[in-house]
Amino acid sequence: MILRRKHRVLVMGLTGRQGTFWGRAMLEYGTRIVGGVNPRKAGTIHLGIPIFASATEAAGQCPFDTALMFVPPLLAKDAAIDACEAGSKSVICLAEHIPAHDVMEMLAAARSTGSQIIGPNTSGLVTPGDTFAGIMPAFNSDVFQPGGIGVISRSGSLGTLICLQLTANGLGQSAFYGVGGDSIVGTRTLTALKFFEKDKRTHAIVICGEIGGSAEEEAAEYAGTMSKPVVAFIAGKTAPEGRKMGHAGAIVSGAGGGYGSKRKALEANGVAVADLTSQIPQLLRERLPHRPNAEAII
Repeated sequence: MILRRKHRVLVMGLTGRQGTFWGRAMLEYGTRIVGGVNPRKAGTIHLGIPIFASATEAAGQCPFDTALMFVPPLLAKDAAIDACEAGSKSVICLAEHIPAHDVMEMLAAARSTGSQIIGPNTSGLVTPGDTFAGIMPAFNSDVFQPGGIGVISRSGSLGTLICLQLTANGLGQSAFYGVGGDSIVGTRTLTALKFFEKDKRTHAIVICGEIGGSAEEEAAEYAGTMSKPVVAFIAGKTAPEGRKMGHAGAIVSGAGGGYGSKRKALEANGVAVADLTSQIPQLLRERLPHRPNAEAII
């Protein structure tokens, strides 16, 4: 799913401090928030939005298709399962440090209900000039501008930096997709690539990966079959083996998951890999001038 203004968003934890701050920012940006969840404040109004005891209760009064979770790690499993069972098509899980067995139960619930978990430890989704859900600064015009570059990132901060550099170089974004930095996530880089391949607004894609796991290697083979150019940056080139670097998923162990294996797999499938994030705009421009409608993103 690429988030659009038509999507109806339920914010679980809307009444908390972070939920309030980002909820207000989302409303001002145009995000269609239809309800909030806090069992202790059910029946109240917050930011002009009705609050319910659960996602299941909310679904009966204000149908939604996207659930955004400002929920602590130890409560995330129950909240995600509630959202899935209430019929949410997508569940955006911002929290990190969720126990692995809880995440597995969340993913099992999503499979059984036909829902999609985004995260855990995602920074959210942004469609510049349209809508956003999460904790990315969509409202900062120096960072996000409408355009044709799809950005996929395991890291919110690196994703922000890349979008900042794209915008500074006249390259707007069709959408930002935060897949999350935990070792187990519901939506992987490969899935996000498939979304962008089908998206008519997207003319090229940037993958912001990092060491650990196999997400970039899995995506590489598909990237080689795409009709749109793909550029990548992999964080953690100098990280020592066996040491976690920032995200729970950014740890190299065994033969796979290292910087070298990821870069080799991507380049073998025609993906240009930048040594520095600042090189990404030029790599994109080198691959876009001869494409139809390339001027639409510049």
